[in-house]
Amino acid sequence: MEYESVLLVKQEVFVYKIPPRQSNRGYRAADWNLSEPTWTGRLRMVSKGKTLAIKLEDKTNGALFANCPVEAYPGVAIESVSDSSRYFVLRIQDDNGRNAFIGLGFGDRSDSFDLNVALQDHFKWVKNEEQIEKEKVEPKQQLDLGFKEGETIKINMKITKKDGSEAGARTGGVKKAGGLGLLPPPPGGSKIAPPPAAASPSHQPAAGSVGQTEWGEFTSAGAKPTAATTPSKTNANWVQF
Repeated sequence: MEYESVLLVKQEVFVYKIPPRQSNRGYRAADWNLSEPTWTGRLRMVSKGKTLAIKLEDKTNGALFANCPVEAYPGVAIESVSDSSRYFVLRIQDDNGRNAFIGLGFGDRSDSFDLNVALQDHFKWVKNEEQIEKEKVEPKQQLDLGFKEGETIKINMKITKKDGSEAGARTGGVKKAGGLGLLPPPPGGSKIAPPPAAASPSHQPAAGSVGQTEWGEFTSAGAKPTAATTPSKTNANWVQF
């Protein structure tokens, strides 16, 4: 069940008897004798579902003076005049379906502005409702994101290890020596001398000197080395430190 909704109320409007239109250039309010309106009363704009009507009623008892069904806006049911924003031409209709045209005026421009806004809002709502009903009957075509027969997809994935390095990454061209990760010695480098031979028993420290310090072997580090512990300078494979 549809209920009647009141969209706009203006407590004072003016109705004029207008002459027939002389040309296609539109109506002019200056031709209406604006100082002597034919009727003064109240305007109510009401809707019932998608239908809309402008009702002119008596301000005291609410008796209906004229009814203007509005099928579209802009349209022939209500038209603006060419020389003012406060005046319109309404096509009124009686119960027998007979039509007549009258002039409608407001005392303030803000009232005529409210009338325009209410008309536009109603028909915008009607358009949206019709679009919703159309989509219910004919739903929008859904995008088909599934794979067609024979279609494949290729994904390049970068997999990293826990330490942040890339899996399967190649080394920087350095070959491992002996499988232990050691680099070979550089060519032409100096050879490190082998350790000196074990000292003869005659060079063993005295028993009393060992008890004096644990570092007895190093107490004479500042002393001049003997010939027995000095590597031969003639050995080219040894390096003197």
